Amino acid sequence: MSKIRIGIIGAGNIGGVHMGEFSKLPQECEIAGVTDLNLARAEQRAAQFDIPRVFQTNDELINSPDIDAVIIGVPNQFHAPLAVQVLAAGKHVLLEKPMGLNVDAARQIVRASRESDRTLMVAHQMRWESVPMQIKQQVEAGELGDIYTAKAGWFRRKGIPGWGTWFTQKEQSGGGPLIDIGVHLLDLALHLMGSPKPIAVSGATYAKFGPERKGIGTWGTPDWDGRYDVEDLGTAMIRMEDGSTLTLEVSWAVHMDTDNSPFIHLMGTEGGASYRGDAGKLLTEKFMRPIDTELGTPQNDEGARLRLSRHFLECIREGKQPLTTAMTGFTSNLVLDAIYESSRTGQEVKLDWTI
Repeated sequence: MSKIRIGIIGAGNIGGVHMGEFSKLPQECEIAGVTDLNLARAEQRAAQFDIPRVFQTNDELINSPDIDAVIIGVPNQFHAPLAVQVLAAGKHVLLEKPMGLNVDAARQIVRASRESDRTLMVAHQMRWESVPMQIKQQVEAGELGDIYTAKAGWFRRKGIPGWGTWFTQKEQSGGGPLIDIGVHLLDLALHLMGSPKPIAVSGATYAKFGPERKGIGTWGTPDWDGRYDVEDLGTAMIRMEDGSTLTLEVSWAVHMDTDNSPFIHLMGTEGGASYRGDAGKLLTEKFMRPIDTELGTPQNDEGARLRLSRHFLECIREGKQPLTTAMTGFTSNLVLDAIYESSRTGQEVKLDWTI
């Protein structure tokens, strides 16, 4: 097969990240085009990464015979309509997280994916981080035994992104830190646990900083004429069909002692595992004594996003299912919607897996 020709919709921060990674794989692919509502920004990216063509519209890029696969890196509300359109046009899709604005949008994507013979992959790069990959190997080898509970979280002390922009408006983003960074921890924790099926959720969300214009981070440019109607902290207990549980806690802003790193703790019958930042541990007991094994990221590690990019291209070439399919994205949206609903009602929410 000749080089896979990639088109990128969205020339902002995350679009630039994908351009940087895929440009490291010149033998396998070429970035053939880019588009953005801000055409000047698309032009800048084209010059930066030597991209030969700036498309004037999304439709023009999607329908171009010179594009084989499309990377979608735009605000959450546009994920579903664009993914459905790209699949219908016979193109492969790498879709930024969260897969959908909500579970209804995620259902649309799953249906479109099932009707298509194209690859659809959700860009959950944390699955390709070195330490989680090492932990997953040990889980699959049975070293942890049965994982009966897990705890995942990401507490940012002062990290509200783009106050007043689409990040902090629920109709455009779907929510706050739960759907922004919590979706990463939810996806990775379920993956490391062996992908148990969630069946019920109890959760609560809080907006204590954003409405007061406190806790502002460095990601994005604030729009002080905009608004803030999402949470800045969320917490949940998720019950699985096999009886295991997962606790999820995330914040954009909070008064607590935190190193601002994501973390996951797995607790199994034969051992446990902990992951934080770029390091981790395997924990067990031998000869009546606790035994810890340190895990770290190799010094010259190529990085999670490059591994993710290569995996996407391999799935296209070999026609295999990606590690993060449309159903993994649907699972995340289903659980996240249930957390918001549980917070609203004060009741546990049973999950509806109807597609």
